Amino acid sequence: MKRLLFLVAGAAVAAGAVYYGIHRVEQAGPTAVTALLPRGTVALVHLPDLNRSRDDWHQTDIYKLYQEPAIHEFLNKPFAKVPQRDTTAKTLSELEQLAPKDAFIAITSIQNNNPHLVGGFRFRGSEAETEKIVGKWRAQLVRDASAHENVDYEQHKIDIVGAAPNQIATVYDGQWFFISNDLDELKAVLDRADQRTKDGQTILSADEAFRAAMVHMPGSYVLLFYVQPHAFSEKLDAVRNAIGASTGGTAALNQIRSVCGATRFDNGKMRDVLFIGMPQAGQQKLTRFSLDLGTPETFLYLATLINPDRLSEINQGGLPTGTWLQKVFDAAARAGVTVDDWKAAFDLELGSIADWPQDSRWPSIIATMRVKDSARANKLVAALTHAIDEDTAWTKTEKEGVVYFYMQRSGALFAITPTIALSNQMMIVGLDSGSVETAIKRSAKSSSGLASSPSYKTAGRTVPAPTEAFLYIDTALLYSRLDAALRPMLLMSAAFMPAISDYVDVGKLPAPEIVTKHLSQIVSSQRYEGDGYVTESVGPVSLSEVAIALGLPAVFSGIGHERSH
Repeated sequence: MKRLLFLVAGAAVAAGAVYYGIHRVEQAGPTAVTALLPRGTVALVHLPDLNRSRDDWHQTDIYKLYQEPAIHEFLNKPFAKVPQRDTTAKTLSELEQLAPKDAFIAITSIQNNNPHLVGGFRFRGSEAETEKIVGKWRAQLVRDASAHENVDYEQHKIDIVGAAPNQIATVYDGQWFFISNDLDELKAVLDRADQRTKDGQTILSADEAFRAAMVHMPGSYVLLFYVQPHAFSEKLDAVRNAIGASTGGTAALNQIRSVCGATRFDNGKMRDVLFIGMPQAGQQKLTRFSLDLGTPETFLYLATLINPDRLSEINQGGLPTGTWLQKVFDAAARAGVTVDDWKAAFDLELGSIADWPQDSRWPSIIATMRVKDSARANKLVAALTHAIDEDTAWTKTEKEGVVYFYMQRSGALFAITPTIALSNQMMIVGLDSGSVETAIKRSAKSSSGLASSPSYKTAGRTVPAPTEAFLYIDTALLYSRLDAALRPMLLMSAAFMPAISDYVDVGKLPAPEIVTKHLSQIVSSQRYEGDGYVTESVGPVSLSEVAIALGLPAVFSGIGHERSH
């Protein structure tokens, strides 16, 4: 009997050991990676499980939209023009074979403007099979693969390809593959992986800024990034000093302790969490007072707190609008308008609404702020109307206690009439007088439009309550209106420019209902949590992808602007 109990106990211990070993290997999280990186790591991107992420991606609304036969038929011709499409498909197939887990790439430091990079992943299968794939990738990374040497280090054989400074050092360590552009950095990673480095305070997971940021991240994700911006702000200041540019634009950047974000799939949607560790700018809380101005035709609603103390820094960022905004601020300052006037005249919450009625060719967009002091608000608006365009006259009228300022832009491609309406309760600004006057009328009575719509209510419950900013985009409504406005123009363009048919068959453009059935609302909320701002968004596409799509043209324009000077 005792012998039987001994065998059972031994089997239990063995099973527990096997389970622990399997569980430890299968763990996908930041711990395994952060134990490999040094404290003070400048930037990190981590992908826990590429194959699992691919499977989850196949359940998303956007992927299901892509799988629609009508979408495939429409995209066949433009995709045929995409270079190296077969190469991309082959790379994806190779990734599937490797089944990489805990894939990461990090900048551990920046010295003499040269970033020290290190990356790696855990692979499935043998080292020999993995090398067949990795070897081809390695050859593509270096310009001169003829320079090649091997270095022995702690029972590991490090492979170095290329000539300095374009060298790539790679090594296998069990089921890990590591790569770096710095041999010493790669050796340090091996020391941590093999636990020759015993001091737990020297690794990234012990970094206070990193630990504080990770508290706000979800337990599971498909992608995580972390940035320590101080290193970049110092380099940016150095570059600006070298070219004689002002460093004022980096003042806000210097307050940021860390930036961390993660993306995960959530019931077919993409959910983003972004954390920016920095002091809180103010104590005011978001009220979303402008929500009552929304209608069932609203496709965009934004409510955010603004900081007038930083408005004058906008021109420091290299944005195309910077020069014009500085002109506005300078003219307003000459008229005696100060930051204190902004704070005294208006509440610091800005609301913006975009409506697109079905019978309208283009959308209407308004922005609004609540009035605190009517006299100062009038003074400020009068100064702004002169500052916006000093060569254009504004017409001032009053209707039912509301003062309107109209500017007629003659000769413009589109007939727009920039309008500012100022009542005792709020200021409303828009590009056409009709939308502004309609919004003023809605503000005088309770509304049952956007706030009471089921789609808005449902979307709003998917994110935490905001205290700093809130964004709502009805992508289905927006797409349906864009389709109605642009489809006739595209068909006409194809008729007058037959060459378009070489790239796209406009006649096969999918019906709007095929697209909109896979679209839902994008909603985002921002709040301040003790040590930084947390922004959480959810939708058919992530808010970060939307921001990148909208922001890249501005970035490229800004780069061109800097080069031209």
